[in-house]
Amino acid sequence: MTEPSGTSQTGNVRVMNVQVMIEQLVKSLVDDGDKVSVSLVEEPGETVLELELAPRDIGKVIGKQGRTIRAMRNLLSAAGVRSNKRYALEIIEDEIEEDEIEPKQPEQNPV
Repeated sequence: MTEPSGTSQTGNVRVMNVQVMIEQLVKSLVDDGDKVSVSLVEEPGETVLELELAPRDIGKVIGKQGRTIRAMRNLLSAAGVRSNKRYALEIIEDEIEEDEIEPKQPEQNPV
């Protein structure tokens, strides 16, 4: 029996497909898709996908009560079962830069 298209014996293509899947999912959720990047880190026993994005978009990826990020982790778990790998998804938080902070409008008191 042959492997389905897009897979290999080593599983490297499957790992890349998982990386692309998460990146496309996140880009469809956030406002600033250009700042989304997913990098792979091989650790003993699992592959960690590190997700970097604009600080203002983190809440959109996490979702209400963590449901969105949990759903993405469930997808990774299902993909891992199929390829006999274990995946973890981590959001990498960067410091907020000054140009990303919206200026606060001064309060106007009626005279």
